[in-house]
Amino acid sequence: MIFEKTLMTLAAAAAIAAAAAVAVVSAAFAIYAVLVPLVTAAGAAAIVSAVAALIVAVAGMIAARKVEGRHHNSQQAPQQGFDMTSKVVEIVRDRPLMSIGIGLAAGIFALKNPGLTASLAKAFLDPKPPQR
Repeated sequence: MIFEKTLMTLAAAAAIAAAAAVAVVSAAFAIYAVLVPLVTAAGAAAIVSAVAALIVAVAGMIAARKVEGRHHNSQQAPQQGFDMTSKVVEIVRDRPLMSIGIGLAAGIFALKNPGLTASLAKAFLDPKPPQR
């Protein structure tokens, strides 16, 4: 159940990342199409690049401010044992781009090797036999 929930979370993150990428590319094409009649093609491309750089800079500043505030205000309690779910959630929160990349790689691997994927899913999702 935990494995299934983790896979669903990774699949949702990959879908959101893909939708965001499509939206960004579409917006760039739309801005370019609007600017081409006003300036040359090279000028329109330069303006689109400048807008993209500005958006990335603002997003980076917002992310840096959030991280800075989180480190100053948070005090973590010592962990008792090893909890796989909380570790995965912590990694996804700390490194979202790496998590998306790993999710995409796992999805591609799962599509290329359906037999192995089914075996792994069965191993994780089948109930354990009762001990004697």
